[in-house]
Amino acid sequence: MTGSAPPQSGDDPLVIAYITAASKADALRIGRSLVEERLAACAKVLDGMTSVYRWEGRVEQADEAVLIAKTRSRLFDRLAARVRELHGYDTPCVLELAVGRGNPAYLDWLRAETA
Repeated sequence: MTGSAPPQSGDDPLVIAYITAASKADALRIGRSLVEERLAACAKVLDGMTSVYRWEGRVEQADEAVLIAKTRSRLFDRLAARVRELHGYDTPCVLELAVGRGNPAYLDWLRAETA
């Protein structure tokens, strides 16, 4: 199929880590550490999110920032552990999302930066 990425290796697929943080500054600090430590090839910060959630029996609302880190599945556990070390929350949101198809050159770049 023209324009699609080659199938990913079954042992080391690419993933996205979806992470929330209390502020843009916190998300940037965490994202920079992940990239500097080669746990992620890239970190995107989206500021201005409002979360509504249940915590300790009450419905809460808070302003947050979203951090999207692009990495390899084999690095996710280390990435998640590092986020927990750097994060201010008791229970930070760190979710692994599978990457499907994409621009082959971009996917190659992600692999190279997390090699």
